[in-house]
Amino acid sequence: MTNIQIIGIVLLVTGAILLYFGYQASQSAGEQIVQTFTGRFSDTTTWYFVFGAAAAVGGFIMLLVRG
Repeated sequence: MTNIQIIGIVLLVTGAILLYFGYQASQSAGEQIVQTFTGRFSDTTTWYFVFGAAAAVGGFIMLLVRG
């Protein structure tokens, strides 16, 4: 296993964790109230989703790259 693949696995796991935290944050009562009145998630929840997706995609691509 190369260093790139190890970093890819770490990024993929980190991305999955961030997406989980984003999902949990989006389901909280406070977030539901904010979404009801503004029509969107709070900035913190949005950043969880953005960074989680970016890390997961980046990790997946790093796993696919050979050499």
